[in-house]
Amino acid sequence: MGKRKTYKVGIVGAGENARDHGRSCHDVEQTELVAICDISEAALKRFGDEFSVSNQYSSLDEMLAREALDIVVVSTWGVHHAEVSNTVARSGKVRAILVEKPISATATECEGMIAAAAEHDVLLTEGFKWRHTPQHLRLRDILDSGQIGRVMSLQATLSAPLVRFISAQNWRYDRHRGGGSVYDTAGYLIHFARYVMGTEPWRVYAVGSFDEEIADVEMSASILLEFPGGASAKLTSSYQYGYCQATEVLGTRGWVRMDLPFDQRSIRDQEFIEKEELPSTIEVFLDNFDGEVYQFQPVNQFDLQLLHLCECLEKGASNRIPPEFSLGNMRVIDAVLESIQTGNPVDLG
Repeated sequence: MGKRKTYKVGIVGAGENARDHGRSCHDVEQTELVAICDISEAALKRFGDEFSVSNQYSSLDEMLAREALDIVVVSTWGVHHAEVSNTVARSGKVRAILVEKPISATATECEGMIAAAAEHDVLLTEGFKWRHTPQHLRLRDILDSGQIGRVMSLQATLSAPLVRFISAQNWRYDRHRGGGSVYDTAGYLIHFARYVMGTEPWRVYAVGSFDEEIADVEMSASILLEFPGGASAKLTSSYQYGYCQATEVLGTRGWVRMDLPFDQRSIRDQEFIEKEELPSTIEVFLDNFDGEVYQFQPVNQFDLQLLHLCECLEKGASNRIPPEFSLGNMRVIDAVLESIQTGNPVDLG
């Protein structure tokens, strides 16, 4: 007999990403998916039928009033994240809010979300699911051990040729729905760079690539982050370039290469070629020419993310991704977009 369901979950938004969260609610034995909310009746029915959820709402206020929820997952378009999260927090009815990335549209919005959650004693966290994988937990151990010395340089790429697979009506091409490569894929890279460096960048410079025949959002971005002490990160985010997930972290005594650091799934709608899920790796190269190779079999990152959230609630512990860290990410994203627009570097206070 399985463990009794402990945490009741409601999901706001019944689109593509919500299905991943729905599957996790079934996979993680500590959770039970009890309600969904979306303004689209068709989306509600489709999601409800797939996950056997009968409590379906087109009104968030109604869902919060009628359901006894512990966790709410916000999986709407990014421009609505702040409004939904604040409504949930101020209801005083939930214990935790998991917001899909990016946590908000601007840093100012994120500040308001943090304040609302803190006022009502709600655990607020952002859905960078890869932070909970064995690969990234091992990377943290490697960096903390001092094996490669002080990290001074980082390169990271996250690209997928979405221009070949998705229609011009996709949300990723619409700024008003939170689209653009910076809000989407660059957010992963900025988060990773700040996590690895362990500090905030003081200067941001970025250039964007546009295709006006498709959309008015940046399709690709090249980003340079300057950190204190001369450290730097060079990041490439794209909807146009070949599929690539790779990072290199260079320290004063060695370096680390990571492949498939962000997502091991081979199939998401029609974005990628159909193939079995792939293992991710970490390779460590030291100055004495010793090294190590770690291989990590595919894991369900959504499951690990939800499981960690449940553990935080059970133990009263902080999440690996506190909202203050997410606020730092939004400050950098704001600066990246400003730099692309003005063509000038942006200094962060």
